[in-house]
Amino acid sequence: MRIPALKLTRTLQNLAESGPMFREAVERGNLATLKTMLGPAWRGLVQQRGKSEDITPMDLEYQASFDWKYRRDQPDMTRLYEAAKKSQWNSTTDLDWSIDVDPENHLKPIIPLDFLPVAGLDSFKKLPPREKAQQAHAMASWLLSQFLHGEQGALFAACQVTEAVPWLDAKLYGSTQVVDEGRHVETFNRYLESKLKKRYDINDNLYVIIDALMSDSRWDLKFLGMQIMIEGLALGAFGFIHMKTMEPLLKTLLRYVITDEARHVHYGVIALQKVYAEGLTEKERREREEWAFEVSVLLRNRFFAHELWEEGYAAQMSRKEWDQLILGSEMMAMFRRTMFKRVIPNLKRIGLLSERIRPHYQQHGLLEYEHLPAAPELTAADLIEDR
Repeated sequence: MRIPALKLTRTLQNLAESGPMFREAVERGNLATLKTMLGPAWRGLVQQRGKSEDITPMDLEYQASFDWKYRRDQPDMTRLYEAAKKSQWNSTTDLDWSIDVDPENHLKPIIPLDFLPVAGLDSFKKLPPREKAQQAHAMASWLLSQFLHGEQGALFAACQVTEAVPWLDAKLYGSTQVVDEGRHVETFNRYLESKLKKRYDINDNLYVIIDALMSDSRWDLKFLGMQIMIEGLALGAFGFIHMKTMEPLLKTLLRYVITDEARHVHYGVIALQKVYAEGLTEKERREREEWAFEVSVLLRNRFFAHELWEEGYAAQMSRKEWDQLILGSEMMAMFRRTMFKRVIPNLKRIGLLSERIRPHYQQHGLLEYEHLPAAPELTAADLIEDR
């Protein structure tokens, strides 16, 4: 079978860029974490299944847990469950889909033009306003497409965790999160299709993380990866776009979604805080600390929007130069700040920021966020206003 030239080029570039990441994981001794990532990395970076398949089947191995005594003995989760029942919203009727959205309106761009990573390039500065707005349209579509793909991963993870978690109160709350995530998939997909009219494939690195979560048999790791890491990433990203966009429908949509996600992360923190305080061996704790760190590095460094480079900038610069441009941009710096100010305090709260792992986070400049409030101390309003 002949491999298309673009796919072969992407594969070779993915392998070249991922080599240092895997080498560093080996040097840190994170072999157990590396082992769990090899299969997903092969499927995501080499086979590029998220881009080459319309539907991707995944083999899953995990245990469901039934509680035949129906014990209601987790009051914090009961309160979240009650809040979730009261906070349900309907994307069809609660959002004003009649709002006209012109994604290439340079007077009201989806993302401010000066926040685009390419804003400082001479070639961008010389473009007419409409073409600059087209690039803002592409960036917004790429970001929202990744949100959509992440929400589908969250939907499946919420289903799995609801089956596997051992407490009835957690299962009841989890059932509301399944509904929330389904609504988010519906809403982001409708916005992309009817308003932006542009959707991108899943980023290869996001595929790797979702594949790793889906295929791991340990329910608490699914919880850690989705409720703390991915949902933390989502909260940071949603908050960033909510602050910067001038488009009213998207702003309202994100306010609803952020309110849901605040409950989801809170749920993850109180559940894992209980599990990790009571039921982990030192070896298991070490594995989870290392896994969380490697995913943090992956989230911090690996979302480069290469599809946008292929569309408009491959003739102007190498992919390595593009990666440096993205990493050094103010947009990505703010994106990383808003993301890790949500993730790091929660890792500390659940006990995965020990003295052993701290130097690794310090090396990447991530410990500055550790003293910020964790999810249980934050309201939805705090997250919407990025407090």
